Amino acid sequence: MSKHIVIDARNRRASTGRYTDRLVENLQEIDKTNLYTILVEPGDDWQMKNPNFTTAKCRFRQFSFNPLDQISFAWQLYRLRPNLVHFTMTQQPLLYLGRTMTTTHDLTMLWYNRSSRFPPWLHAIGIVLYRFMFWWAHKKSKKIIVPSKFVRQELSRYQPFTSKKSVVVYEAADPPVKDKPDPVKGVEKPFIFHVGAPYPHKNLNRLIQAFDVLKVGRPDLQLVLPGKMQNQFKHDFADWVGASKHKDSIIAPGFVSEPQLKWLYENAEAYVLPSMSEGFGLPGLEAMAHGCPVVSSDRTCLPEIYGDAAEYFPAKDVHQMASAIEKVLSGQKLREKLAKKGAIQFKKYSWRKTAEQTLAQYMKI
Repeated sequence: MSKHIVIDARNRRASTGRYTDRLVENLQEIDKTNLYTILVEPGDDWQMKNPNFTTAKCRFRQFSFNPLDQISFAWQLYRLRPNLVHFTMTQQPLLYLGRTMTTTHDLTMLWYNRSSRFPPWLHAIGIVLYRFMFWWAHKKSKKIIVPSKFVRQELSRYQPFTSKKSVVVYEAADPPVKDKPDPVKGVEKPFIFHVGAPYPHKNLNRLIQAFDVLKVGRPDLQLVLPGKMQNQFKHDFADWVGASKHKDSIIAPGFVSEPQLKWLYENAEAYVLPSMSEGFGLPGLEAMAHGCPVVSSDRTCLPEIYGDAAEYFPAKDVHQMASAIEKVLSGQKLREKLAKKGAIQFKKYSWRKTAEQTLAQYMKI
């Protein structure tokens, strides 16, 4: 007998949107029995390929604490009469008490307090509310999907009651796009790079400092840092670059297209991930898919996900970071070995497996 499953996909344009997109795309291929309603933002015209899947507009913001939004969103869900609602993030209506499952990608917002455009007192209230909603989402969920053993361990330590209902379902990286690579203006070989917004936990300030160390012996090296600049962090990023002795060799092109990102992966000497906190570490796997050697911090889930396909360093040690990058830059055989192992590591994960294991949890619930 078919069931009705609702999936909250309002985060498609957020950093976790790739997960939601690939989950729904692959569920359409493997589940021809159950009925699905996919909640999307107004203006999102996502077309479903499986007739069992339909979309419904959901006008409520992802991080809204507005009581009217909370009540109206819960009412929308009740009216859909689902057997299960899968929230792909912890932000969900407090008053919806039906059967739910939640995907929690990481605990970064709990450990690293991001700055805000709001006054400090209002930001502090928002953090308290976020922590409460984080707890409540897990408390009422029948299952909690996490993308790594590390996140499961950390969540169980933070909220012991989650230990028996947290399930590890690994995510994946997409294969390289088929488009022709598009060079990024101002970037010249040799270069190393990192992609992503300059959130505090991404540790880009120390990467820039390590780059200064590297430049002493490699005056022709460039550091390329593409990524969408978040308003509240662009000033910090500008300060980090401005403090560099070699700021003229740091290229920050902002948002880059998929063909441009492909060109960076295929032409970089190494991809560097200095992050202090990750739930899965998707960009490193994307680099491996393109044959780009990965130099990564040894924090959180990264050794679990990358295995022996990366060169590691302590995230807080600038000189060891520079030393690990230099080891890869100066070792042709090491780069070749990392590229070969990276191709194998990338293939261990697939979005098809993600969807199959998620569907299995739906059925258990």
